[in-house]
Amino acid sequence: MPMQAVWNGRVIAEGENTVEIEGNHYFAREAVDERFLVPSTTTSVCPWKGTAHYYSLEVDGVRNPDAVWFYPDPKPAAAEIRDRLAFWKGVAVTRE
Repeated sequence: MPMQAVWNGRVIAEGENTVEIEGNHYFAREAVDERFLVPSTTTSVCPWKGTAHYYSLEVDGVRNPDAVWFYPDPKPAAAEIRDRLAFWKGVAVTRE
């Protein structure tokens, strides 16, 4: 069964090909509905994954700041999550 990421009543991402690391499911970019993504200037650094970049979610006029993160250039140990997106801040990630 595919995984889904849902926030504010909308399916943000859906796919069977997620990579799970540290309890987070990383969705392939093509599994994410990009019309809900708003670019953010936020970054953070993980010692073994590298520098994360963020998107905010916006659904029906409601914004969830920096609720999506991804690693455009991860360190070699995390290469499998390159350009995959993960969710937090109230986004429910479950099996469909």
